[in-house]
Amino acid sequence: MLYLTVKETAEKWGLGTRIVTLYCAEDKIEGAVKRGNLWLIPEHARRPADKRRRGQSVPGTPLSEDLARLLTATAGGMPCDNPDAILDTVSEERMRLQYEAEIAYLRGDFQAVIDCFQRTRGDEAARLRACPITIAAAISLGDYAKYTEIDTYLKKCAEVYKGSGAAAFAEQALATAAVSIIAPNMAPNWLKKGDLSAIAPQAKPNALYLRAKYFQCLNKYDAMLAVAQTALTLSGQPHAFTTTDIYLRVTCAVACHCLGQDDDARSWLLEAMRLALPHGFITPFAEVVTALGGMVEQCLEREFPAFREAVLGQWNRTWKNWIDFHNQFTKDNITLMLTLREYHIALLVAQRVSYAEIARQHCISVGRLKNIMLEIYEKLYISGREELAKYIM
Repeated sequence: MLYLTVKETAEKWGLGTRIVTLYCAEDKIEGAVKRGNLWLIPEHARRPADKRRRGQSVPGTPLSEDLARLLTATAGGMPCDNPDAILDTVSEERMRLQYEAEIAYLRGDFQAVIDCFQRTRGDEAARLRACPITIAAAISLGDYAKYTEIDTYLKKCAEVYKGSGAAAFAEQALATAAVSIIAPNMAPNWLKKGDLSAIAPQAKPNALYLRAKYFQCLNKYDAMLAVAQTALTLSGQPHAFTTTDIYLRVTCAVACHCLGQDDDARSWLLEAMRLALPHGFITPFAEVVTALGGMVEQCLEREFPAFREAVLGQWNRTWKNWIDFHNQFTKDNITLMLTLREYHIALLVAQRVSYAEIARQHCISVGRLKNIMLEIYEKLYISGREELAKYIM
């Protein structure tokens, strides 16, 4: 049996060392033993119920501090042989809700993710912690109202708690939405620059994943691959894995495919599938069916034929939601995604004013105008004037 020290256990459970020592002295931790002046605690010991909390944050605890504790407590990986077993190792509802939401998302039960988020009401740290996975669930469901609710909440947190750990996490959750719906210019500056100094250590693997996704939005696949591989070296846990671990492998597969390295791409994809699919975790693969150009189907047929229908069925149900969501998001945020000058030019193009006239009005050459329009189309991820008119008019 493996044992942890009081300090290690305190970090794992998000508690202070004094309270863990008290639990040991009061014989509240099954299997804890004392060796000299040190308490040793079984690695898989359950945390005693804390009557002060009852699944809620401790009154008076600053949000950033409470969030840091919750991040630490929920940073542990799920057992490789039985991910659901993680639910039996947590005694607090706020921690259990995070794992329930992640497992539900991985299995494609997006409404269950929303339900978990609703149950965090009144617990600000738990609510903030649940935002990244809930934003992704809202997009998959095509629930723009729920997305807007969370987006508004996160922006408020980022402003009210500016400069704190809570604000940094709120920005990280907002970045999840930006790179997921291919709006890289809406990503925060720290993600664009790769400055993760404000990110909590427990959240850095996920922040690096977002950085890799940001590079994907920019079609910088070498950088995408390098960041994803680096993040994997930081996030590995023996005999356990996290949601981020799965997505990093899928990200490596997409990067390799885009670089023309299909053998490596297939290897990364199969590694992710072997980790996830035996437990019914289909979502990471449904999300990249299009990006991998038939490779997902080939790998499923080769090693996991029983999951082919489930993965492709989810892709068929959700991909239109992601497209519709991107379109709606672009319409609502077009003045933020484009500079004022770009917006004015785009408006004239959508109104079918000739390029020669637009160039004359803005004192630029027609060639320069065409380059500006290419940049606008790239920012909006559209292909021409007809699509532009749907956003602008």
